[in-house]
Amino acid sequence: MKMVRTQISFKDARGSIRDILDGVALDAITLIISKKGVVRGNHSHKKTTQYLYVLSGRVRYLSRKGTGKVRSAILGPGDLAMSPPGEAHAIVSLRASTFLAISHGPRHGRNYEADTFRLVRPLAA
Repeated sequence: MKMVRTQISFKDARGSIRDILDGVALDAITLIISKKGVVRGNHSHKKTTQYLYVLSGRVRYLSRKGTGKVRSAILGPGDLAMSPPGEAHAIVSLRASTFLAISHGPRHGRNYEADTFRLVRPLAA
C-alpha cells in the first residue's frame, strides 16, 4: 500500500484545485458510498492497480503483499491509497463514507469481477 495525503495544486480567489492523480493511465472511476461498519474489498487483483480516494468520512484501509504482514492506515478526506496488482486490500468504513475506487487494468464495467480474486482469509470481517 502506498498512501498519499494529496495537496492543493493551485489556489486563488475562485477556490482551489487538487490533483488527485497526475500522469496515470486510468480505466475506471467508481463512486462508492458506504455506511458505518461496512467492509468492502477483501480481494486482490492479478493485473489491476487500484486507487482509493476518500471524499468524505473515515475508513481503515488494510493491505497485504503475498503472505506478508497486514498493513493498516486510517484515511480521511483528501487521502489516497494505492494497491498494485497482487496486493490484497480491504476497506472498513469507520463512519459513513464516500470514496472513489480508481483502477487501471481489466477490472471495470462488465469485467468488474474478471480480475477480482476473493480472499479465503479476509483481511477484515
